[in-house]
Amino acid sequence: MPLGRYLTAGVLLAIASSFPAEPASPGQPETGTASEYSIGVGDQLSVKFFYNPDLSEDVVVRPDGRISLQLVPEILAAGRTPAGLKESLRTLYSSELDRPEIAVIVRSFSAYRVYVDGEVARPGELTMARPLTVLQAIYRAGGFTPRSAPNRALLIRRSPDGSARAWKLNLKKGGEGGPVDRNSFLQPLDIVYIPSSAIAKLNSWVDHYIKRNIPIPFGFTIEVE
Repeated sequence: MPLGRYLTAGVLLAIASSFPAEPASPGQPETGTASEYSIGVGDQLSVKFFYNPDLSEDVVVRPDGRISLQLVPEILAAGRTPAGLKESLRTLYSSELDRPEIAVIVRSFSAYRVYVDGEVARPGELTMARPLTVLQAIYRAGGFTPRSAPNRALLIRRSPDGSARAWKLNLKKGGEGGPVDRNSFLQPLDIVYIPSSAIAKLNSWVDHYIKRNIPIPFGFTIEVE
């Protein structure tokens, strides 16, 4: 269901903080780079050993975010990039193998949920089987309404400690180069919120407080600088 077109940022942050924790999934950058893919629960991985092919396996990331392989303890895979997992596996296998040359390949991606709310055509939950950027998710939600203020958008994300963090986005411009922009990949349970424009809010105020409360026909124009 839609979260509500007129929710404040504080309310949205509270909602994001109340979501049940999920292991990290597509789009969570391990090194802070939004373009890096992170492994998610349900992803199918191929772990290849170049000099020890008998150890090579295809595994699925469990609901607890871990995978099981031969000779080493279970290891957390969810929330890590394939390159990061590969280096951890090399360290684990260094005590078992002389030359643990390993590749981690993501064979299939699991679905995950995000929310697009506010002034979009179809606000609500999106289930995605592949990573999507902020802008792609908005288009999946039907795009902006005429009342929207895409230059004041918010991306709200749950932190590992259970709190929530928000970034302001100007979706009218690229904004590339910042920590989060319109081309950043979304993480599970992210909320993209598009507020109403100033003129849309003013029109609502005029309709509610003037037109409905003054029983006299009239017409006028309000200019906003």
